[in-house]
Amino acid sequence: MKAIIVTNQAAGFGGMKLVDRPEPQPAINDVVVEVHASGFVPTELEWPSTWTDRREQDRTPSIPGHEFAGIVTALGYGTTGLSVGQRVFGLADWYRDGSLAEYIAIEARNLAPLPGDVDFKVGASLPISGLTAWQGLFQHGRLQAGQSVLAHGAAGAVGSLVVQLAREAGAYVIGTGRAADRQKALDFGANEFVDLENDALKDVGSVDLAFDVIGGDIQKQSAAVVRAGGTLVLSSARRRLGRKTVWPSTSLWRPIVVN
Repeated sequence: MKAIIVTNQAAGFGGMKLVDRPEPQPAINDVVVEVHASGFVPTELEWPSTWTDRREQDRTPSIPGHEFAGIVTALGYGTTGLSVGQRVFGLADWYRDGSLAEYIAIEARNLAPLPGDVDFKVGASLPISGLTAWQGLFQHGRLQAGQSVLAHGAAGAVGSLVVQLAREAGAYVIGTGRAADRQKALDFGANEFVDLENDALKDVGSVDLAFDVIGGDIQKQSAAVVRAGGTLVLSSARRRLGRKTVWPSTSLWRPIVVN
């Protein structure tokens, strides 16, 4: 099969190569999927798991890419709940070869059925952004029906899903972005829209939950509009302290209760 591999972290994107690799074989509880669409996060080349295994041993050459959609072609011993020929989408294990290949072997528990009327490209775009939005709203933000949500980047990959999930849960959603994003945000379900370049964020009043994917000064402004006892949820893949990059060990999230 054709696959994109990385071998040298210092080389960055220049170190990515298209090569021939053997098709993966399914282990116990695994599924092999023919990949029809794959997502790629540019910062993957900076993630430790791209280069090392769980014991922090070098695992290059490795195949990057985590979110994808495709068709099941083989089942490992003991695999249940899926069938050969089924359309699926999912999220690859951080420490195994990923989705920038024609085939991927993955644990069945990391897959979900993809409806026939959903394009493979749409399916491949959902896992990371969707889980980010879900975890921020419900696992960390503990959103309840009837609450109000300030959703930054409401027309973006994560923000648009925050808007849709929050509305589906019965929340009142105020989306933010640039002026050109207004109609998209409203189409996704935002009840109101704030143009961050021209409108004052403080004018939205108080909200129960602010979902910040921007940071910086917007983070401070967001904290100011969260009601007492409300929650400010911050999403960031990493933090830079001087010349050192610090990676969260268990989560991309920091929920903060505003007193």
